[in-house]
Amino acid sequence: MRYVIGIDLGTSAVKALLVDRNGQVAGEASRSYPLIQERSGWSEQRPEDWVEATVETLYALMQSSGAAPDAVEGISFSGQMHGLVLLDAGGRPLRNAILWNDTRTTSQCRHIEAALGDKLHAIARNPALEGMTMPKLLWVQQHEQELLAQAETLLLPKDYVRYRLTGELHMDYSDAAGTLMLDIAAKQWSRELLAAVGLSESEKLLPPLVESHQEVGALLPAIADRTGLVGSTKVFAGGADNACGAIGAGILDEGLTLCSIGTSGVILTYEGNVGRSYDGGMHLFNHGKQDAYYGMGVTLAAGYSLSWFKNTFAAGESYDELLAGLSEVEAGAGGLLFTPYLVGERTPHGDAVIRGSFIGMDSSHERIHFARAVMEGITFSLNESLHLFRAAGKPIDKVVSIGGGARNPAWLQMQADVFGASVISLKHEQGPGLGAAMLAAYGCGWFDSLEQCARRFVDYGMTYEPHPERTTKYEELFQIYRDVYRQTRGLNEALAAYRL
Repeated sequence: MRYVIGIDLGTSAVKALLVDRNGQVAGEASRSYPLIQERSGWSEQRPEDWVEATVETLYALMQSSGAAPDAVEGISFSGQMHGLVLLDAGGRPLRNAILWNDTRTTSQCRHIEAALGDKLHAIARNPALEGMTMPKLLWVQQHEQELLAQAETLLLPKDYVRYRLTGELHMDYSDAAGTLMLDIAAKQWSRELLAAVGLSESEKLLPPLVESHQEVGALLPAIADRTGLVGSTKVFAGGADNACGAIGAGILDEGLTLCSIGTSGVILTYEGNVGRSYDGGMHLFNHGKQDAYYGMGVTLAAGYSLSWFKNTFAAGESYDELLAGLSEVEAGAGGLLFTPYLVGERTPHGDAVIRGSFIGMDSSHERIHFARAVMEGITFSLNESLHLFRAAGKPIDKVVSIGGGARNPAWLQMQADVFGASVISLKHEQGPGLGAAMLAAYGCGWFDSLEQCARRFVDYGMTYEPHPERTTKYEELFQIYRDVYRQTRGLNEALAAYRL
């Protein structure tokens, strides 16, 4: 049997999947690494932690699976987007990576908007948000100028790991689209964007651009020795985690939309070209499929909101214990609403200052009401993106759900009821790691197209249909939910000075 490996470099851990030619997962392994949060709103990681965890994960995968090293034909990657990794002339990181969920760059975002105006949307096709790479680079330019002067290369997280495994520097289009420095339609770095914000000198830092399925090298001998693989193993560029999540869920043509609930939450819909225009802070990125795109909305604290609630109010309990009795609580959680703005919000507000809230608490509410309200609030936030897609003329009838939100049948039904659409689960959901493996399989020539690969690798499970009465009730509650942001924005701005 022949295999490929998909590596998913997440925010809290790296996971590797060993997948055979039939799309069956023959083995998996993972390793975690710490998050560094020295100040409120700051979020960093050590790039070397990613490398060591990846090498350890590959070694564990090969040992546990028993696969012959020369049976692994290719490796590809999925990675957390936007993170800024700056390298010196020797290819060493100059500082910790500044991650996607770091919100220190509000003033830099306002500078970008003032300097570029309508050109930002015309070229980058995305709003200036704190999570993106260009604002982080401007922050380093302003606060760590001497460090920036030493920089020779700018990479994103998975690209740094791949560089350490192969010695080759590249970035794929799907990940580059999240830097705010790419001309999305022309598929090239934009000198115009860089010059307008005072980053002309930084153009030399940007690596060559490649397609996600493109072969970019082979494993270095030292890495092959440490992982138990052979040096001739082909390495492919890979893609952004959302692009790979879409590939792994078969979102490769018009008609399907993706809901992914991990630490953050994503609503993603396939676009065959860059013609459609979305307002309200929506994203348009290059897909991992060549010459395709996807529109996307993001909830910053989706699954994170539920894990925060569990760790704060049910420490030591399992999720099953926390959510016991969830289905017995009616839609609306007894008049309790939660807004999942724990670390700010991206779509549709793009607000780093706003914070979460429970609205409507009374003495009749028990812990399970709060748990249901948290899940409904996350789903309402994701529905904000669906609302904007529909307002732009995009039909949303079928949603493939992956991530933590797809592991609970009650939550899948809740998504169908809130979205007013059929929600489809996967029989064996493996997330972005499977998408990365599919890019390797396609790159190795196992299939003539990613679509053909998806027909073999992606296996759909149950479909959850919206319940008309609950959908009507959620439509009413959604309007109240949308008003909470406006009503609490000023209060949160006043409270910002008192945060840790």
